[in-house]
Formats: sequence, structure tokens, C-alpha cells
Amino acid sequence: MPRGPRLDAPGVLHHVMVRGIERREIFRTDADREDFVARLAALAEAGAVTVYAWALVPNHAHLLVRSGHRPLARSMRSLLTGYAGAFNRRHKRAGHLFQNRYKSIVVETEPYLLELVRYLHLNPVRAGIVPDLRGLDRFPWTGHSALLGRIPRGWQDVRTVLAQFGPTTTHARRAYRRFVAAGIPLGHRPELQGGGLIRSVGGWQAVQALRRGREAYMADERVLGSSAFVEAMLQEMERRQASPGRGRRRQLDLETLVHRVAKRLGVSPGAVGGRSRVGRAPQARQLVAYLWVEHLGRSGSELARSWSWSRGQVSWAAKRGAEQSHGRRHEMEEWCG
Repeated sequence: MPRGPRLDAPGVLHHVMVRGIERREIFRTDADREDFVARLAALAEAGAVTVYAWALVPNHAHLLVRSGHRPLARSMRSLLTGYAGAFNRRHKRAGHLFQNRYKSIVVETEPYLLELVRYLHLNPVRAGIVPDLRGLDRFPWTGHSALLGRIPRGWQDVRTVLAQFGPTTTHARRAYRRFVAAGIPLGHRPELQGGGLIRSVGGWQAVQALRRGREAYMADERVLGSSAFVEAMLQEMERRQASPGRGRRRQLDLETLVHRVAKRLGVSPGAVGGRSRVGRAPQARQLVAYLWVEHLGRSGSELARSWSWSRGQVSWAAKRGAEQSHGRRHEMEEWCG
């Protein structure tokens, strides 16, 4: 049965799983892993996602993230497309790297945030990549080492996780490590793979047997949480899809966006759309590229055609625009409104 459309909204927690095509390796070297982590860090630093946990093993990756100012799908497209292209160039290969589309499950924060932090970080132990917890403490390719303070990663939200374990950092890290150790005997945990109501009624067959009004509606493989959370999440998605204002910002045309940015930065619209290097014209172009691609979700190729640029120039400008926009989320939202 095909999966339904992705569930997403600002501030929603997601467990994301990415696998290699035909179970092939997507990480061959430390250079690959460093590249992937750097791209994930850039998304976190730009406010696109908040990262609580992550784990890289040779043929797949797990992420526990909260949506930021843009849809998760757009962030994942940026992460995976950029990484796949760089991986292929490094290893002189061609073709698809990832298996179909990534899998994402919307997660109810309580009680699943900490359970998933532990579950994700224990991936290298379950896979036999490290022998035990002491090996995991030193393993650089999960967020576990950052939570312990072994490898500082300023872009990972360790504060939110550690705050659940104690009033001081030292106490919290010790309690967190004990919590992770207690998870090792639990092994693989299919109950953390989505399904909402499934866990409370005994599996898909039990859900199908209910067939009593809304109870069947409250089971969804895209959601990990209580039946009430499943219902609330799906109702919110229906509300967003039915909202008269839905998609309005996506219809903002390029000329209007250029005029708005030009006015805010004090340059002429003609200078933004041209190749002027005078004053703040380059910065305006970069912000337009960023807003067009990342906030409005429009095609970079469309912008490239309008400005007689290459697709690579648009990507570069959007990246520079993202750097300019750091810490200015609400202002950027207003420009696109």
C-alpha cells in the first residue's frame, strides 16, 4: 500500500530514516560522514530544523529533528540532493544513492523524545560497529558524544535533552548515560517505528478489527504517539489543507519579491535583477534567491532562467542569502507574506 502524503507543520518532531539504494553504503569514508554532518549542521544553524539526535551507519542514517521555519521536505531535499551529488563526485559514480524517498514519522514529544534519542544513538551498538557503551562514548558519528560533551557540536540541541535528566550538566550527563545503558538489552524496538494507536491495541489486525467510527481513523503509520495525538495531528493537517490562506505565499511572484527586498535594502529593483555590484545589490540578490527557493519553495531553475543564471549560481546565492538571514526569521517571513 502506498504511503500517504507526509505530515508536517512548524514545530513538529520527526524521526527521519534514510537508506541506501539496494542497502548499499551511503557512507564509505570519514570524508563522507563529515560532509553529511556539515550539511545537517548548516540546516540547524539556519533554523530549518532543530536536531536532538542522529546516527550514521554505513548504509543508513537516522535523524530526530523538529521542523523549523520551512517544511521538512524542503530541508531534506537540500540535505540529500546536495550530499548525493558530492558523494558521487568523490567516488566517481553515477545514479541514485538513496532508496526511494526517505521515511519520516511524526512523533509525540512525550513520552517518545527521550526514547528515540536513546534508540537512535544505540544504532552503532545494535549494528556491531562499536562493541559496547564505552565504544559508543568515543564514536564520533552519532549525537551521543555531543550529549556527553566529548565532541562539541554547537548546532545540536543538547540542552533540551539534558534538561530532562538533571539540574546540572554533570548530573544530567551521568543520568543520560545510565539511561542509554539501560536501553542496550532492549535491542531492536519495532514499537518505535510509527503506527499511533497500534501500540495500544495489539497491531494492525487489531486496528482493522475495531472498525468503530473514529478509532480506525486514529491509527496512522506516519505517526508515533497516542491515539489522541494521532487524531489531533491528522485534524491539523486537514485544517491546513482546507485553509483559504494555504499556498498564498507560494503564489508570490518574483517581481513582487524583488521589489520588497530592494525597498528594504535601499537599492533599485533593476539593480537586484541585473548584475550590479554597487552598494547592497549583491546582498539583495542573495536574499531574493534564498527566499525564493527556501521560504517560498519555488524552483531554482525558474529563477535561473529569469536572471540568465546557471542553477549553480542560484544555489550559491541562496546559501549566501541564508547566512544573511540568520537570526532574522520573522523578518524573512514578513517579506514573503
